[in-house]
Amino acid sequence: MQRTLRVLEYDKIKEQLLKHASSSLGKERIRNLMPSTDYEEVVELHESTDEAVKVIRLRGNVPLGGLSDIRMQVKRAEIGGTLSPSELIAISGVTYAGRQMIRFIEGLLENEVEIPYLESLSNQIIPLLELDKNIKAAIGDNGEVLDDASVTLRLIRQQVRTAESRIREKLESLTRGNNAQKMLSDSIVTIRNDRFVIPVKQEYRHVYGGIVHDQSSSGQTLFIEPQAVVTLNNNLQEAKVKEEQEIEKILMQLTGEVAEASTDLLQNVEILAEMDFLFAKANYSHHIKASKPILNNDRYFKLKKARHPLIPRDIVVANDIELGKDFTTIVITGPNTGGKTVTLKTIGICVLMTQSGLQIPTLDGSEICVFEQVFADIGDEQSIEQSLSTFSSHMVNIVDILKHVNHNSLVLFDELGAGTDPQEGAALAISILDEVSDYEARVVATTHYPELKAYSYNREHVMNASVEFDVETLSPTYRLLIGVPGRSNAFEISRRLGLSNHVIDKARNHVSEESNEVENMIASLETSRKGAESEWKEAEDYRKESERIFKDLQKQMMDFYEHRDDLYREAQEEAKKRIRTAQQEAEDIIKELRELKNLELSSIKDHELIQARTRLEGAIPYAPKKSVPQVTPKKQRKLREGDEVKVISFNQKGTLLDQISEGEWQVQLGIIKMKVKENDIEFVSSPKVVKERTVTAVKGKDFHVNLELDLRGERYEDALIRVEKYIDDAILAGYPRINIIHGKGTGALRQGVQDYLKNHRSVKSYRYGAASEGGIGVTVVDLK
Repeated sequence: MQRTLRVLEYDKIKEQLLKHASSSLGKERIRNLMPSTDYEEVVELHESTDEAVKVIRLRGNVPLGGLSDIRMQVKRAEIGGTLSPSELIAISGVTYAGRQMIRFIEGLLENEVEIPYLESLSNQIIPLLELDKNIKAAIGDNGEVLDDASVTLRLIRQQVRTAESRIREKLESLTRGNNAQKMLSDSIVTIRNDRFVIPVKQEYRHVYGGIVHDQSSSGQTLFIEPQAVVTLNNNLQEAKVKEEQEIEKILMQLTGEVAEASTDLLQNVEILAEMDFLFAKANYSHHIKASKPILNNDRYFKLKKARHPLIPRDIVVANDIELGKDFTTIVITGPNTGGKTVTLKTIGICVLMTQSGLQIPTLDGSEICVFEQVFADIGDEQSIEQSLSTFSSHMVNIVDILKHVNHNSLVLFDELGAGTDPQEGAALAISILDEVSDYEARVVATTHYPELKAYSYNREHVMNASVEFDVETLSPTYRLLIGVPGRSNAFEISRRLGLSNHVIDKARNHVSEESNEVENMIASLETSRKGAESEWKEAEDYRKESERIFKDLQKQMMDFYEHRDDLYREAQEEAKKRIRTAQQEAEDIIKELRELKNLELSSIKDHELIQARTRLEGAIPYAPKKSVPQVTPKKQRKLREGDEVKVISFNQKGTLLDQISEGEWQVQLGIIKMKVKENDIEFVSSPKVVKERTVTAVKGKDFHVNLELDLRGERYEDALIRVEKYIDDAILAGYPRINIIHGKGTGALRQGVQDYLKNHRSVKSYRYGAASEGGIGVTVVDLK
């Protein structure tokens, strides 16, 4: 597959993927990445990649800091070598990265994130706390061995610092002497050959004695170790040798611990490399806005809005591509406009990415299969060394493909049969396609031979396609049109570029009548397709608008019912409160009257008290148990499906659809279906009477009333006639509100419409539209 990988630019995908790896270990995995041909393995690869994508979506990034390739250091430790402080720090970094990853995965699991594969990897990481603790206790962050690495090293370094201090004091006293300024080149203490020296002028070398370690480039200054500090410097060197020996001993001890933990360390490295690789794939998926494909093993794929990952998203054209169910071969015909080859490469790279465990740049729900082999014959392959022409080079490759192709292969041919005599090339192309189809392989081929346009009509398993070309702009749109063969457009392009009509007409005479008929058929197909697409889009817009309005109305109805119920409850509570207050007041009055009687300050009789109480009770406010008034139907009859009825609470007429339960019906009110209690329904008429009504006799376009009327371009008189009919239709449909689009223009049509609305008996109110509704170009009408 090496040639296929090269022509489909698989290495460029890996170069993009490399940018998202955090370590050399992850990059090594990416460089070794190859597509798999095993279906079960590909399924597992996508499951693990999808887990990583989920983590990136939830967390944004992953803690992989400190991860590096320590395999060589661990192997050297195993065979007895001594690791340097920096190498030990790298090993400590890997153990730290492992513990960080364990905590990270545990945090996701605590939040109930389903990541079984990442969880199993995390469970295999060995924390190695003791090794990490020992390394950090002995080695600093900058790679220096710390004083506390051992008691002996601390004592030796104290001796070194003491010796250095004594030497400096001795030499600095010499640089501050009476004659120092005359005899020394500079009053400083410096180091040569690891020994402390002072810079002495050449002519005064014998004054200080001692050992000369260096001289300046001019020879005028000698760096002398005075005899007075030779012994001190010797002692210092001895202490430094002891320091180096102790450091070597500490490093050997830590290296031994690394060797003991080598198996665990190498296991951690492999697991963290796998995680880095997975999260690199996840970040790349996020970068190119890719999705997880649905995998199948049925040699079928359906790519939704597939894009080529190497073309910037702001300029790439996405296409729907399907192959393997109703047809097994696609022949993309038409001129060499560039779009055909991009389509071939998009299909090929999506298949290779899928089989590599990478998510593909398509919409969710795309389906794709796993091929055993992918063959691609794409691009100019002229070989000077082998003395092969473009045609010969292509044929060499095609011969090799035909030797190895089988039923589980995907074959991509670019400009099949090109580079030779057109008739012979077309004949070869048809023969090669037939040969590959006999193996039941999946094939996508591009060609500019007109003979292949009729190829699909003679074979059931073949489908024509083309890349749309915009004659107005003289450029391809890169939209793939499945089922529509391509046409040359040469005459149209030439006319647009200025070639005279009589030359083009002569050229047409040289084209066979059959070719002209085919071109005209293709042009007709394209016109029909564009018209169907436009109508479908318009219908889809209407459907979405209708759904939106329906949902809004449903919500408003629900809000109304809830608000009505709240008002009922509030009214009942208020009535009960007033009743309790009135009853209490009555009891208080009677009590006072009885007390007056007992005190014999009044001659009130018992029957007079009873009468007073009765009068008081008559003054108590009354609240009905049900807030909806009980209305006796005009006609006492059993309700049936199809009856025209009136919903009392809404004062609206509708039709009974179905009895939901005892005492409850589903009623159609205009475009709204709703549940209504039977005691809230008043019978109007039976279905037999309805057939005489104009409403049910109206059919055709006017049967479905639009929510808006567009009068732009209409004459004044015709517009008012349309307004009158439209309002009647909207009232019959039960619409509470409509829009009339009259445009801004001179304002005459707008004024005429509003004058008509002002006097219409069914118009409740009207206003200009808001900015989002069309402004003064639209009148919004509320109906009674």
